[in-house]
Amino acid sequence: MSKVIMIQGTMSNAGKSLLAAGLCRIFKQDGYRVAPFKSQNMALNSFITKDGFEMGRAQVVQARAAGIEPSVYMNPILLKPVSDMGSQVIVNGKPVSNMPARKYFAYKKQLIPDIIHAFKKLEEQADIIVIEGAGSPAEINLKADDIVNMGLAKLVGAPVLLAGDIDRGGVFAQLLGTLMLLEPDEKELVKGLIINKFRGDKTILDPGIVMLEERGHVPVAGVIPYMKVAIEEEDSLSEKLEHSQKGLIDLAVIRLPRMSNYTDFDVFEQLPGVSVRYVHNVRELETPDCICLPGSKNTVGDLLWMRQSGIEAAVKKLSKTTPVIGICGGFQMLGEVILDPFCVEQGMDAQGMGLLPIKTTLTKEKTRLQVSGMIENLSGIWSCLNGSPYEGYEIHMGKSTAVNATSSKEKKVGQSQKQPSSDLPTVVCSENGMVCGSYVHGLFDEGDLAWKLVKMLADKKNVTLEALQSGFDYKKFQESQYDLLADTIRQHMDMDFVYSILREAKI
Repeated sequence: MSKVIMIQGTMSNAGKSLLAAGLCRIFKQDGYRVAPFKSQNMALNSFITKDGFEMGRAQVVQARAAGIEPSVYMNPILLKPVSDMGSQVIVNGKPVSNMPARKYFAYKKQLIPDIIHAFKKLEEQADIIVIEGAGSPAEINLKADDIVNMGLAKLVGAPVLLAGDIDRGGVFAQLLGTLMLLEPDEKELVKGLIINKFRGDKTILDPGIVMLEERGHVPVAGVIPYMKVAIEEEDSLSEKLEHSQKGLIDLAVIRLPRMSNYTDFDVFEQLPGVSVRYVHNVRELETPDCICLPGSKNTVGDLLWMRQSGIEAAVKKLSKTTPVIGICGGFQMLGEVILDPFCVEQGMDAQGMGLLPIKTTLTKEKTRLQVSGMIENLSGIWSCLNGSPYEGYEIHMGKSTAVNATSSKEKKVGQSQKQPSSDLPTVVCSENGMVCGSYVHGLFDEGDLAWKLVKMLADKKNVTLEALQSGFDYKKFQESQYDLLADTIRQHMDMDFVYSILREAKI
């Protein structure tokens, strides 16, 4: 039977996801079969498994760190916010419905059998299961119906490591306050504390650690330094969204209110001389070398936000001379019109930006599939991508078609290998060859597609990126980052202690 360990945090963004990924890697390196698990995740960055199910990307990262194929059993419940008061509820990889927060709160206990089923499926495959909690276990208004923190820990007998974020200040209050708000049986499950994201001389911290252990009656298992690893982070809390420094090649990603799957642009951050800025007003946009419209969980709403903020007008003006690319929801926005006959989003139709010859109808059924192929026959500046293989996935509520297919051919709409979800090419280009769009997430993660795009931008700008080389392997780079993460945690975590609490796990 699997052994289990759980990482909980004193707050959101305490570093739970990275710590869990690091432990997955360490256990893999030590010869164990390991799998990640998070019963309920709230995220707009999601992934489609090989069998067509949707799950949070944090568990995908952890699965890759563990060296295994992502499975929906690792994240049976996914909440994708569609507004400040409601989310799309996805159970076992399939959307159930959109629910207001209060309705979901009353509903979620019905999902415990699904959680148990998923967990038991992982038990069949793994020696060790690394569980990630959500937010804080000390949310006293949520504890009675908890299915993701202490409620889950008690359900599966998981020993808990509680992590606090010292970089945001008040870490001793975070940890002691959390312990104080736990019930006796919950506190009994907390076997160790982690001080995460530490910068500076640890010896200065030592007196505080002694006092923390004396008052909390729980040992400190590790003081983990602030890690600069290039590993995907959770949604809107990511620090990189605040990055504003420009590189020689400047990519501006429009920071939509319901932006999703912006991990599509992570690969560009690893190319020397390239900056990726997330902008949410016209002033920040300025004159980038390329404009990127990411996915959205509320395409019409985010399009209207762009229109009201003036960003749409700025993008349309710049698109005459500046390359623009839209992925998924961003792709839909670039078209002529978005229709919503089934009230999937706003319940209203909206004129698109008119930069691509497509129209989109939002549908009740969500497209969920992995895709692959070869990009071919693109025109204009995007012809640099021709002949490139790609892999990725589609996940969208809507179907797009060409506006006047005959005239589109005459306008040399970019063509590539077609996908099962659409009659459109994989990448669609505008008449002037400056704008393109696609439904494929992860389009630039494979091969040298990212390098080709950046080289095109550098040539267009007439600049030389000395360190830019063909053949950058993003997946190989990611593997090196998982190893770096594991090495850092090994150095600063008492792994003998971690293994000792694993042996004591009641499961």
